Amino acid sequence: MDKIIEQIMVFVSRYEELQEMMSDPEVINDTKRYMEITKEEASLREIVAKFKRYQEVTEAIADNEELIKDDSDAEITELAKAELSELSDEKKELEEKLTILMLPKDPNDDKNIIMEIRGAAGGDEASLFAKNLFHMYQKYAESQKWTIELIDEVETEVGGYKQVAFMINGENVFSKLKYENGAHRVQRVPSTESQGRVHTSTSTVAVMPEYDEVEIDIEAKDIRTDVYRASGAGGQHINKTSSAVRLTHLPTGIVVAMQDQRSQQQNREKAMKILKARIYDYYESQNQEAYDAERKSAVGTGDRSERIRTYNFPQNRVTDHRIGLSLNKLDRIMNGDLGEIIDALIVYDQTEKLEQLQND
Repeated sequence: MDKIIEQIMVFVSRYEELQEMMSDPEVINDTKRYMEITKEEASLREIVAKFKRYQEVTEAIADNEELIKDDSDAEITELAKAELSELSDEKKELEEKLTILMLPKDPNDDKNIIMEIRGAAGGDEASLFAKNLFHMYQKYAESQKWTIELIDEVETEVGGYKQVAFMINGENVFSKLKYENGAHRVQRVPSTESQGRVHTSTSTVAVMPEYDEVEIDIEAKDIRTDVYRASGAGGQHINKTSSAVRLTHLPTGIVVAMQDQRSQQQNREKAMKILKARIYDYYESQNQEAYDAERKSAVGTGDRSERIRTYNFPQNRVTDHRIGLSLNKLDRIMNGDLGEIIDALIVYDQTEKLEQLQND
């Protein structure tokens, strides 16, 4: 704990420095700098508050130990012993919280995300499940007071999604939804199944952090832009103008096509958002593979071919295979009640990181 306290003291000094800067008129008048400073100050606030309480508890423990050692007044000694027990429990709890708060942060945790869901194995049933997953995340986002912006959707004839892409904006979106990356398997009786047999299908989910302009360094020469006329399902409703846009990132071969917006400019902006996220996701995946070659990630590699969860409708059960968690409330989960699964994944990940930290 001594080593962690030394690190926290550095943060406390920085926090005090940031608070002074926030009252500096020169900083206040520089909107961009002020926003950066307030964001950094907010990121340290919980650590500093918990540490100040830790110092108060530690001091109170020392005071009570002195009273117990003195033992001149039996009543005061008993009160001191009772308070010492409570304070010792609180100190232990604070040490655990501070240790977790000092774990290395994922720099993307506070970012908004772009999520893509695709029907995979299972044909029509996979596309219907992809739409079910979209509604599940939509309802979870509503419960978190996040907002969703639909970017692109390709529907199937049965009313499912071949693919759907959307943005989720809000506080700490990536930190909670990053564990959703992977293949989601569904087991249920399709509505078209006359014999009542259970079918197995899969849909894949990709979760990519949204990057700010300042973070992105994509060369214009590396992007090829093609424009063409947008068309509806089956080639109907063909536009008279070339409003659809296809962007190709030449170094990686990543392609994004967009035609849902009214103008070429709008389609270009939406396509660029997805392209940037996919490019960074591509390079981050390569970095993750290199990391996983040395040490396996706590909750899987995030590979979209990796089956992470099974949704069993006949038994009303959801199982997350990475942490061995099974919950018999699939109906509630499909209605957006994802909190228990996400909290369990976060705790599991933190526990693994703590063990790694102690073993290093």
